[in-house]
Amino acid sequence: GLVMPVVHGTLYYKAGLYADCSMQVYYVLAGLYGWLVWRNAPHKKAKTARNAAAGQPAQTAGSEALAGGHNSQPDRNTTAGHSDQTHTGIYFLLSRFTNSTVPFWDAMTTAASIVAMWMLSRKYIEQWLVWLAVDLITIGLYLYKGIPLTAGLYALYSALAVAGYLRWRKLAAQETTGAAK
Repeated sequence: GLVMPVVHGTLYYKAGLYADCSMQVYYVLAGLYGWLVWRNAPHKKAKTARNAAAGQPAQTAGSEALAGGHNSQPDRNTTAGHSDQTHTGIYFLLSRFTNSTVPFWDAMTTAASIVAMWMLSRKYIEQWLVWLAVDLITIGLYLYKGIPLTAGLYALYSALAVAGYLRWRKLAAQETTGAAK
């Protein structure tokens, strides 16, 4: 989790994809944050079991995690607004202060990746769809910038995003069915 951001950061810098380069630092930090959040998930499961034993209503830790906590849908306005503002800020920096030839696309994929990483840390199932969109756009961007092997890697990531979405959706349905019994 630490080696690949350094490798990709160097590659993206050389290709003039400055936002993607700086994104690698964010991936490390967000990955650590997500790890800490997910690491605490077993504690929720133990708390749920204690609540059930005490006769209090219980929601399984799995369904809560898959649904993204108490609210199964992220606040669309907050998430979309954050993405728009982030994209605009990154685009401004890239277009004014770098020699980037693709500031719009670099900023867009970076802003969407920030949102997707946040969604992942909160376990929103929709994060897989955001990653899929980012990956598909990134494939074209990396082909255009002459880094086809990395574009191929993002084609693999696209397939993994579809598989992840389908798996999480199946697990969420199983949790919902199990909780209803």
